[in-house]
Amino acid sequence: MPAGDLTDEMLQTDFWTDELVAAAGIPIVDVPFVTVGSGIGSFVTVDYLRIAGVPTSQMRVLGTLDHPWQTYEYLTRVSQIPRGERLRSDSASRPDNIWGFPSYGFAEAMRTFNLKLLWGLFSEPIFSDYYTPKAGQAFETMEREKNRIDYDQMLVKGLVRIVRRRYGGGYFTILTPPEGASATKRVAFRSQYVHLAVGYPGLKFLPELQRYRTEHNDYRHIVNAYESHEHVYERLMQQPSTVMVRGGGIVASRVLQRLMDDRLLHGAQTNIVHLFRTYYHGTNDGYGNEEDPRPGGGKTRIFMRRRGENGWAYQGFNYPKSVWGGQLKKQVRGLEGEQRAEIYKRMGGTNTPWRKLWQKQMNQGRREGWYQVLVGTVDDMQPNGERIVNHVRTAQGTVPVEVDFVIDCTGLEADIAEHRLLKDLLEHGGASRNPTGRLNVDRNFELIGTRNGNGAMYASGATTLGGYFPGVDTFLGLQVAAQEIYQDLAKRKFCKRIGPVRSTIQWWKWLFGSKP
Repeated sequence: MPAGDLTDEMLQTDFWTDELVAAAGIPIVDVPFVTVGSGIGSFVTVDYLRIAGVPTSQMRVLGTLDHPWQTYEYLTRVSQIPRGERLRSDSASRPDNIWGFPSYGFAEAMRTFNLKLLWGLFSEPIFSDYYTPKAGQAFETMEREKNRIDYDQMLVKGLVRIVRRRYGGGYFTILTPPEGASATKRVAFRSQYVHLAVGYPGLKFLPELQRYRTEHNDYRHIVNAYESHEHVYERLMQQPSTVMVRGGGIVASRVLQRLMDDRLLHGAQTNIVHLFRTYYHGTNDGYGNEEDPRPGGGKTRIFMRRRGENGWAYQGFNYPKSVWGGQLKKQVRGLEGEQRAEIYKRMGGTNTPWRKLWQKQMNQGRREGWYQVLVGTVDDMQPNGERIVNHVRTAQGTVPVEVDFVIDCTGLEADIAEHRLLKDLLEHGGASRNPTGRLNVDRNFELIGTRNGNGAMYASGATTLGGYFPGVDTFLGLQVAAQEIYQDLAKRKFCKRIGPVRSTIQWWKWLFGSKP
């Protein structure tokens, strides 16, 4: 066994003693707070704590990323949102700025002297589309804040697959450093607090797509929109082809715009078959009177309505805006069990923002016949030379559709147990699942069942969807989670409170780029 490695006894034991870790030859590093993931969730959490007065020596960020937005930028780029295109994010949802002021839109308008943009901010969404920032703007401002808070001083590169509770309180977080970075195979971080922000567990493929890829060893013609697939667009530019796009959300709309841009602006001769599983007609999918389950609660009246047409459901952001600070946030915070799962189901569903440009492109495609829509599910897929025959079951019967490529835009969300760290926490760490199958967290984002003595474990991001706060897998959602975690840690005397005076002083420091 390599020096400083996990033993069978450690793998099978839920609680570790200091002696057990030392006997395995694993060096122990003491630090009060550890965040695992090194993505945007880790970044916004340590940003809050730095502003709340925690020095870099008291925190460590463990993960494989060179910078917090690395994975997010990869996903946005391959799903056709490069740095120059706009994200689906609110103007005030700034991971680099806990105050949200100046907003992305105001900052862009001042920088470019764009009065039209300012008017759009004041008149949205009645007289103009919602403002959303360019991807590059978000990444550049995060880089500025990363440098300001000395993020790199806290970053320790490596892979984390195990967090175990420690006898006497707190946790051991086991890091596997990059080859050559340590004299031992593992390093143990002994801490009072642990925060998990590991992002999506992995890509989710529909069963028939995964089966076709595996059986025919074909990973070039069947692709997921969240994996690198630039070769598809290159091939489409070279020769006339037919591509099937599956899905009806923001990623599907971005992929369609890329395909249509290539045809209308760059001469590609691409025919597009767009497959919807469900076809949206624009009817009200909302609900009315709901019983408030809390003692003394009466009826609360909430309506949820999306406009839509031609198969699409239109919504400015991933969720209704009231989930971040309005009636839906308040209602979900008071729901338990199946009632909470049901409201998530009702406010969920695939949707995309309405944009003038690709509406115009789709209308042109319909008129000229190179953009066609089908509604149904794929029963079977078979190869036909270099092409793929999709047997699509529709309301009118099964229809064979032969295409050159299939781009799947149906989802990014695998089961949490497919992530080794989360699987270990479910089996050995006391963690459990919430009503929608993700990590079960309390209202302050503490992982229910994992508390250990004076130690606490928190989680934020996509793995906690279904908890007491919706919208967790968004910029603003990550910040709301970080705020709840900071407030809980302030009660535990780990950091200072960000009161009016401290907040004002820290905002000025942020504005001028001074250290917290």
